[in-house]
Amino acid sequence: MINSVTWRRGRKTQISHIQTEEATKNALVMPFSNVLGYNVFDPTEVVPEFICDIGTKKGEKIDYAIVRDGKPIILIECKHVGSELNINHASQLFRYFHVTEARIAVLTNGVTYKLFTDLEQPNKMDERPFMEFDLFNFHENDVAEIKKLSKAAFNIDDMLFAAYNLKYMRAFKKYFDEQFTQPSADFIHFVSKQIYDGVLTPKLKEQFSILVHRSFQQFLNDKITMRLRSALVDTSGQGPLVADLPLIPVADQAASVDVESREKDIDTTVEETEGFMIVRAILRKTVAVNRVVMRDVQSYCGILLDDNNRKPICRLHFNGSKKYVTLFDAEGGERVDINSLDDLYGMASRIRAAVQRHETKVVEA
Repeated sequence: MINSVTWRRGRKTQISHIQTEEATKNALVMPFSNVLGYNVFDPTEVVPEFICDIGTKKGEKIDYAIVRDGKPIILIECKHVGSELNINHASQLFRYFHVTEARIAVLTNGVTYKLFTDLEQPNKMDERPFMEFDLFNFHENDVAEIKKLSKAAFNIDDMLFAAYNLKYMRAFKKYFDEQFTQPSADFIHFVSKQIYDGVLTPKLKEQFSILVHRSFQQFLNDKITMRLRSALVDTSGQGPLVADLPLIPVADQAASVDVESREKDIDTTVEETEGFMIVRAILRKTVAVNRVVMRDVQSYCGILLDDNNRKPICRLHFNGSKKYVTLFDAEGGERVDINSLDDLYGMASRIRAAVQRHETKVVEA
């Protein structure tokens, strides 16, 4: 239920009408708590305006406390929807965290949720969250972690173990992303010393800087190519569809698959080609992948069924500073922002549904 498209759409349509912090709680935070299995109308489970006495200060309150056996297990501090969530907004959580038995603290504006615990110093809330997710745009991999917060699955030991892993994996991924985009001098020096025994002169460092950057990108491209090629191999006994494609870098595949720019001066990027291949992999068991065609234009990269403009599957908008995908349903198109190509896998059900609608219309006709 956490990843229910219908439930999330219902909440999304309400955002423009939410004017206050209290409305944010009622329209977004309470329903999400309910989805996690907590009865927001039962004060033995969810306590609004939970009182935390701090030293001489009596009657200090936090927005919600989720309680088990009479003791708080999760503290929730809410801000108005649309508010930026920074460390200053967590000041109340910092104060309350060490005077309660709760080990999990949540800072939210109803859409973005930041989860904290005390990994660095016991009984003192960390300044950086161990997990962060967007209610309307999270990855399928996040679902398993979000479920750990639910009433049915919550176990503090499991939660803390997951928090430890998530916190450092998040930091590692951020570091890898930075090095992939622009390798640092230290990273280049470390990698270079693994393969070159001589003295790294300034000239060599400059040359290796370019080579390390290119090699890093090519390595990841090759891995993606192999993954997609494996996913597209026919396992139904009907014969290979793309299994005979040569194993070549993704950057060169636009000329190898049935992808053709219909306008002059269209530069199909590596990311657009990778995105197209991911969509094909998602649809592998829904339709023959040779029916899924990419048509690149100036403003976006369209993916169509049967190369038909009337059968849009999705559109990839990867040319701007903010990448997003247009997904189609019976009511039209919807913009969904993405952080990485992996986010496309989280849209798999809606991508398949778009194709199934086109197929249903053909049968009805």
